[in-house]
Formats: sequence, structure tokens, C-alpha cells
Amino acid sequence: MDKTTRKHIAKFIAPFRVEDGRRFRLKDFDPADTGGLQSEFKDEARALLQHSVGWLAEEQEILYAQDKWAVLLIFQAMDAAGKDGTIKHVMSGVNPQGCHVTSFKAPTSTELDHDFLWRGAAALPERGRIGIHNRSWYEEVLVVRVHPEILGRQKLPPELVDKRIWKERYTDIAAYERYLARNGVAIRKFFLHVSKNEQRKRFLERIDDPAKRWKFSAQDVTEREYWDGYMEAYEDMIAATAAPHAPWFVVPADNKWFTRLTVALAIADCLVSLDLKFPTVDATQLEVLKAARARLMAGNGGRKR
Repeated sequence: MDKTTRKHIAKFIAPFRVEDGRRFRLKDFDPADTGGLQSEFKDEARALLQHSVGWLAEEQEILYAQDKWAVLLIFQAMDAAGKDGTIKHVMSGVNPQGCHVTSFKAPTSTELDHDFLWRGAAALPERGRIGIHNRSWYEEVLVVRVHPEILGRQKLPPELVDKRIWKERYTDIAAYERYLARNGVAIRKFFLHVSKNEQRKRFLERIDDPAKRWKFSAQDVTEREYWDGYMEAYEDMIAATAAPHAPWFVVPADNKWFTRLTVALAIADCLVSLDLKFPTVDATQLEVLKAARARLMAGNGGRKR
């Protein structure tokens, strides 16, 4: 990716990037925003998405070969916002050996016997790899905050469960992400921002389409009743944990084609920002390679039968 292209990408994703949460307000972000692109440009956007997938594949290969950086991509959203589809389309060209997706469900009994960051830490990517967390430790300040009765099942000492617990968890998460960044983990966090009306439309499509009914859960409708509580939790969470080394992207999610394009460009920009390069060999290794080449050219590189 040349400097001009990267500059255009950075400009395109800038309105959705949050590095400083002090003035962050979720109401300032429109779930139906398409960055000035009209619906008639969807074909062009899909073509650009394919180019972005190609960039990702190229950069991921270098990331794997260099084996110095790890990349952690965190996805959070309300139900039906399109996390699964976005991950599938954006990462379609990446070598599976260099990428791992972890979907976090309700904590198991084993996970509840540890601190709330433990299971996320256990799924962190190795150097040279991209780790994708479909939901994450942020569930502990989202669903647990909206449903505080869940705290009663987390085996915490009662004196530690007070009105400060959410701010304390924000502080712990922010500190942990700073620690990861200092140890070579590039973090990008995505909140797919879907409107309540669009979510309702997608739920109805799941009910009416036999091929999509398996995706629907009655619990999803129940959670809609807590919409305002979730929006407040998302706003506070992003405001408290956005940082230059671990930015949030509040990605409009009412138009899937735009969601996928924005996420792909943000990830491509992240990888390019690492200035990745294939490993080089020193003089001694180069002499070994030259000797091996000479043997191969002489026809002596194979084993005798």
C-alpha cells in the first residue's frame, strides 16, 4: 500500500475512530452513516472491500513471517449488528494458520473461578498472528452491568461489589490493554453501531426466512427491552477505554456493505502502521543460501536413492 492510498484510508476511517473518550457521545454517531457514499456506489464499495481483503492477506503474511507483533481485534455489538458476517467477509483472504477467532459465550464454571480478564487473556494471539475476539472482556461492563444480578454468580467477595465496580473494571481493562500494547500487541476495537429499528428488521427477517431461523433466539427480543441501558453502558465503556494505542471504531452498522468496508480499511491501516517487513538474513546465513543454491544448480541437492 503506497503512502497516498494509506493517507486516503486514514482520512476515510478517521470519523469513526475514537482515541480520546473525554468528549465521546454515542448520539454523535449515526448507525446509518455511509461516509458520504450513496447506495448506488455499493458495487464500487464491494470492489474496494476486495482490494482491502487483498491488502490484509499480504500484510498478514509479513506479520506471520516477521513474528514480532501480534494483532488483537475486538468486536462488540448488539445482537444482529453483523459481527459474524463482518468477520467472515473481511478476513476471507487471510491464511487460517495466522488467524484465530474466539467467540465468547456465558462464562463456564472454570472461567468463573478466575478473574474476569482471565479467559480473554488465555485466548490472546501469539506473535505473528491475528486474534479476533467475538465479544470479549467488555461483556463484563456491558451485559453484567445491564444485568447486575450476574455479579452474584461471579463468586466475588461481597465487600468488593459496590457502586465503584464499573469504573474499577474500566481502569483494569485500560491498564491491561496498555500492558499488551507495550508488549507488542496491536489492538483495534470495533463497536458495530446498529439502530434499534434496523435490529428489529433483521430479527423479523430471521423469523420469516427458514434459512435464517437458526440464528434467532427469543432471548434476543428480551434483551431489546434493555436497549437504553445497553446504549448507556456502551457509551461509558468506550469513553473510559479509548486510547491511541487501543482505539475504538464506532462503525455504522445499518448498511452491511459499509460496515464491512470500514472494518477492512481500519484493519488494513493497523497492519500497515506496524511497518512490517519480511525478515532479512545476515552475511553468514546468506553464504549458506548461496551454497545451497550452488548444490541445487549442480544437481546435488537431492538424496541418493
